[in-house]
Amino acid sequence: MRRITGIGQYVAVDSPVHRLDAAAKIGIVAAFTAGLFLVGDFAGLAVMAACVALVTAASRVPPRALARGLKAIGFFLAFTVLANALRLSPATEALLRVGPVAVDAEGLYKGVFFAARIVLLVAGTSLLTLTTSPIELTGGIERALGPLKLVRVPVGDLAMTLSIALRFIPTTAEEAYRIMTAQQARGASFDRGGPIARARAYAPVLVPLFYQLFRRADALATAMEARCYHGTEGRTRLNDARMRAADWAALLAAAIILVAVGWVL
Repeated sequence: MRRITGIGQYVAVDSPVHRLDAAAKIGIVAAFTAGLFLVGDFAGLAVMAACVALVTAASRVPPRALARGLKAIGFFLAFTVLANALRLSPATEALLRVGPVAVDAEGLYKGVFFAARIVLLVAGTSLLTLTTSPIELTGGIERALGPLKLVRVPVGDLAMTLSIALRFIPTTAEEAYRIMTAQQARGASFDRGGPIARARAYAPVLVPLFYQLFRRADALATAMEARCYHGTEGRTRLNDARMRAADWAALLAAAIILVAVGWVL
């Protein structure tokens, strides 16, 4: 839980990546995701990893900020590798065999490849929230989804909802950690017994957690109504951000390079 509280939190430093427009960064992340899923071997993943390393160095974001997100998905990465590597029937080329269960070489290769892809996806997308403030991110999402206004999609409300959801992920994790600590102080145990027993042990945590979530949501709604918030229709901004020539150049160059790498490799 403590690892989750720091995932994607904005790091306020001065860097070329921070100064890049939020809409441009959203477009670059979209191109990075597309290129990452087009990659077919580890050579392409290595190029994508080099791109993430270069952007991380240029953004001056501490590497431990990215490491927090990777530690939080450690169990999911292990499950991905095992789900692809293990075979219930005897494999043709088994690296390890325990009774009817075997570790298949080809499956292990695919599992490590998929896990590496997930690591790069989490690291690349985390750079967006690490280098973009919540206010800038909301405006960037609204401008990136601007064409959907032609089909009467409430883009502003959608952007506000997404930004609030991103903002309250660490808050929710911190609240869950506090409830678990209070339960442990009263004698509760979350690491004893089998998987079913451990799942049942978390039931007393979910009830107060959801109560606090609904209470916080009600307080937020009251605060927004007190400030006369009635949706984004007709609202203006103090600082009206716009894409500059440098932002367009960075977006086009990064999109072409990332998609080309995914297509070729």
